[in-house]
Parts: sequence; structure tokens; C-alpha cells
Amino acid sequence: MRPLRGDPGAGADLAVLCCCFLLLSFLSHGADMPLGSSLSPAANSTSWSSPNSTVSLGFAPSPTSRSLFVAAVTYAGGVPIWSAGAGAAVDSRGSLRLSSSGDLQLVKGSGAVLWSSGTAGQGVAAAALQESGNLVLKNSRGRVVWQSFDHPTDTVVMSQSFTSCMNLTSGPYVFAVDRSGNLTLSWASAGAAPVTYFNKGYNNSFTANKTVTLTMQTNGIVSLNDGSLVNPVVVAYSSNYGESDDMLRFLRLDSDGNFRAYSAGRGSGTATEQWSAVADQCQVFGYCGNMGVCSYNRTSPVCGCPSRNFELNDAANPRSGCKRKTELQNCPGNSTMLQLDNTQFLTYPPEIAIEQFYVGITACRLDCLASRSCVGATTLSDGSGLCWLKVSNFVSAYQSASLPSASFIKVCFPGLPSPAVVAGH
Repeated sequence: MRPLRGDPGAGADLAVLCCCFLLLSFLSHGADMPLGSSLSPAANSTSWSSPNSTVSLGFAPSPTSRSLFVAAVTYAGGVPIWSAGAGAAVDSRGSLRLSSSGDLQLVKGSGAVLWSSGTAGQGVAAAALQESGNLVLKNSRGRVVWQSFDHPTDTVVMSQSFTSCMNLTSGPYVFAVDRSGNLTLSWASAGAAPVTYFNKGYNNSFTANKTVTLTMQTNGIVSLNDGSLVNPVVVAYSSNYGESDDMLRFLRLDSDGNFRAYSAGRGSGTATEQWSAVADQCQVFGYCGNMGVCSYNRTSPVCGCPSRNFELNDAANPRSGCKRKTELQNCPGNSTMLQLDNTQFLTYPPEIAIEQFYVGITACRLDCLASRSCVGATTLSDGSGLCWLKVSNFVSAYQSASLPSASFIKVCFPGLPSPAVVAGH
């Protein structure tokens, strides 16, 4: 089994959530929460829990700021599995409240509503937290009006059905299952076209136009079904498949853009990775930010810049990407193409449709140099004759001695190669 993996701060952030959650609240065991109920980040606030205290809902410090707080459903021990507003954070005067009109609202200290369930006037009489981790709003007859399982954030737990009508999000990353049963991972950021860097099918017999469901089974199998198959399609077996200890199993889209299966023992507060969709983290688009280069320091991915013509956007956060020390339009002289050996500028759909050409290495380099819109180029040395001319606003690179390719980055003359990638942590 492997420890929780993600971006450099992911483990620490999860630890903060796990440890601090218990300090922020006392438990209100199992009872329905009537209209007018509320929670706050205050130290004496009561959290809402499931009947057997398997899961609870309360405030925990935001991973991005200790002065902000996230309303989260957490498994016993503090592993977060859902959050109101997909991780939206409020200050210490904020609250999560079930209004008199039946709307579950995340409210800022100023009184402004940051997120809501959108259920005002729909007959909601109470809220309840089920043992499965499902937060439900129900009417006076006990019928579910709204449930968190229909509105996942970044996590899918056991007994939860994640369908082809849903998405998981984490920062710029999106996970989805399409109607053909393919698992997809995409990157999308303001000002840039979405890029799909993972698209894998596990079965070709799904019925067209039927809803496909992804499930994490209690035995550790990740499976797909469209309701027409006798047996579900196996996507993956968790490393600890078949172990039946008292544990939570879940799937999560992590902040590093990878989709993984985890398990966590009751009360441990620690999640252990059991499977990952993308085996090579450096193939996740945007992992090192714009103009960042992903490589490996032994077994861990590290981020750096293409050359000494660049510097990190944030020295304290290597994943923030890189910027040119001198922008191309401000070059005192000519621009040039600096060669980066064993490096690829990642090119996935839809970019590949407009950036892929069949030319030799010299023509690939010179075509980019001559084009005002081209910022870099990759030529493959695998016999395919492919050349990728990067004209997008966002460039993501991967460097490894095993890559049969060379890339060229456009910089102001003279190009200042690095002995190795200028790596961060």
C-alpha cells in the first residue's frame, strides 16, 4: 500500500482537515436537523452526525487559508468526503444553515449566501446525515427532496452511484464518465480551451444512450454498469482488494489532477492510495502550471522551468508554473529556439487537431520560429514523423530520459540552457 499522494501540500492539507475538524465541534448524534438549524466554525459549535457517528458534518479549516473554513462531511477520524459549495470557504463568522424555507445555505460572515441547495419552497422539513455519508433534505413524509450524493464535489464513496450525468471537480480538473463508459479527465482554466488528457474505455458493450454508473464496491473493486449487463465491468482492483476491515473506501479527484481509489480505517484520519487512473503523474496536463516542466526526482514528480530564460511564478509553489524573464515582444534582438532534449510539450485533444503536423526535426523547429503564434515545438523520434507546434496560451511539458523526443522553446536570444531542469519540490 502507498501513502496518500497528490501535490506537495495535499497530505499536509488533509492532515489539517483531519486533526482540526475534531477540535472545532462537539457531536450532535443522529437526530434530524429541523428548519432553522445552523452550524458555525466557532469552537463551541455543534456538528451534525450520522446515527452511529460514522460520518459527521461540521466546519474545518480551509486547506488554502487558516482564517477560512469549509463545511464538510467527514468520515470518522476526519477524512473529508463532501463539502458545501465544492469547497467554498467562509470566515469565522460564517455558517451553514437550514433556512425556514427549506434551503441549505452556506453563508458568509457578511450575511451573503455563498452557496445553497436551491430547495427553498420545495417542502423540506428537516435534514439528516446517513451512515453512508449522504446528506439528505427530506419533507414531512420522509421523502428525499435533495441529497449530496446527487451533487458530488471531488469524492465518490461506497454505496454512492456516480453517473454519466455528473462531474467531479478539483481546481482546474474535471472527472467524468461518458455514456460509452469511458473515464475522462480534463483540464480547464479561464482563457484556455479544455484539454482531455485521459480518456479510457473499459468495455465496448454498453448500450447506447443509457446512463453509465461508476461504483466503488465495499470489497475494493471499481466498476461500471449501464443496467443492461449481468455483471458490472471491472475498472480496477484496489491494492487491498478483498480486505474486509472496518474501513471507508472512496474514489477522489485529487488537486494534482489524478483520479484515485483510497481506503481509510475508521478513526484513523489517514487515507491510503490503492489505485490511480494516470500511472505517470507527469502526463497530467497542467500539473506544473503554464510553461512548467514535470520530471522525476527518483519516484516523486517535481516541477521546474524549461531554461534559465524563465523563472517560477511563485518560488514557494513550483506547481505555479513559469514565466519568461523577458517576454518575446520585448526581446532586445531576435528570438531563437532553445532545444530541450528528451522533452515533450503535452498535446491532447482538442489541441492535437490543430497543432499536429508531419515534418522533420529541422522544419519543425524553423516553422515554430517563423510563426508569431507558436511558442514551442516537439518533434517525436519514434518513427512517426510527428511535430507538434504549440500555439495555445497554456503549455505543459514533461521531461524524461525515456522520452523519444526533443522540444524547442522560443526565447529571446541568447538561449540559456540549464544543466538540468530548474526543479522545485
